[in-house]
Amino acid sequence: MMQRTAKLLPATDDSIREAAAALCAGKLVAFPTETVYGLGGDAFNPRALARIFEAKGRPRFDPLIIHIAALEALGRIADLRALDAASRRRLDRLASALWPGPLSLILPKLPSVPDLATSGLPTVAVRWPAQPAARQLILRSTGAVAAPSANPFGGLSPTRAEHVRDSLGDRIDYILDGGPSAVGLESTVLDLATGAPRILRPGGVSREQIEAIIGPVPAGITGTGPGLQSPGQLPSHYAPATRLEACEREAMLSLPERPGEGWLFFSGASRDTWLGNLAGDKGGAAIDRLWTLSEAGNPAEAAARLFQTLHEMDERGLSCIHAELPPEAGLGAAIRDRLLRAGKRG
Repeated sequence: MMQRTAKLLPATDDSIREAAAALCAGKLVAFPTETVYGLGGDAFNPRALARIFEAKGRPRFDPLIIHIAALEALGRIADLRALDAASRRRLDRLASALWPGPLSLILPKLPSVPDLATSGLPTVAVRWPAQPAARQLILRSTGAVAAPSANPFGGLSPTRAEHVRDSLGDRIDYILDGGPSAVGLESTVLDLATGAPRILRPGGVSREQIEAIIGPVPAGITGTGPGLQSPGQLPSHYAPATRLEACEREAMLSLPERPGEGWLFFSGASRDTWLGNLAGDKGGAAIDRLWTLSEAGNPAEAAARLFQTLHEMDERGLSCIHAELPPEAGLGAAIRDRLLRAGKRG
């Protein structure tokens, strides 16, 4: 079988048209979103969907998210009549306030959506991305693109086109380069299909933002195998090749410096405190193995830098990455989720 090499395209108008035509023809296109790069295939084409699972090495029990670029497209995917009145009100409020954006909603699905996209579940995850190139790509293709993150299953999510090229470039057809992802974390997944809403995966929209619109929302149950309700529920996920240990701030600050290990701090204050705790000149020995997500401890900046920084650390041949867990408020909850999952080995 001849090896494929993905065609890398800039996110120009002509290139988006070419990539959209490729999606309509059943090809796989990696494309930028504000969260991470997605690996797109026509949501209504079972062969394209099967290729997504094959390219990523993704288990068939892990459902995909379907991306739309117009609210009218929701009626081709979700069975809105199956929602009770309260859930429909929540959907309307959330869509009005947070779409387009990094929020995926789990809704009852229509029979026209292939079971492969939803792992046989009666529900479907739907998102309307805010990234302009993504929206144009979806609008100019079939209007519904199934797209998990464009990386091998379980590995670090891609926030740049080169991340996709380096990990999946020989398994897919096109890569649309739209520059770095602005949010840098996958979408929040909110279940609206089963009565009381539940956050199944924290992400680019915080719990506080959602609760300001629809009231209190509990977290869902982490999946452990067949029957996952949402992507990102497996205990081990988003992991670099290098072993990662996630630490609360106080534990991180008490760790000794050891040769060959890398240090990922949430804030400049944490980094400086850790350096100040070291005896002698050990801080100088470690200085080229220190990374900081946000000098000011800003969760939005830290989220945008998380995966890119982990990619950089993964390339350094470190024996271990020690990563500081941020406070849980706002986007800190999503960063904690990614680091804790990255630190577990399946």
